[in-house]
Amino acid sequence: MDTSSHLLPGLFRQLGLADEPAAIRAFIASHPLPPRVALADAPFWSASQAAFLRQALESDAEWSEAVDELAVLLQQAEG
Repeated sequence: MDTSSHLLPGLFRQLGLADEPAAIRAFIASHPLPPRVALADAPFWSASQAAFLRQALESDAEWSEAVDELAVLLQQAEG
């Protein structure tokens, strides 16, 4: 099974965001996730982005690993 599209750049594409490494780093640096805030509840997502993230985690979808990775990276950016 090819899961290459379900890595972080693929997740950014799925969310309608730029997926180049520099754009991903810039997004992470400028969107810190405060402690105790679920990724899908962050104020910087559109309603459709938040729904996608929520569904990916709730259904343990193929995207869940990339979504978890993004959450960790955004939490680290907060500190």
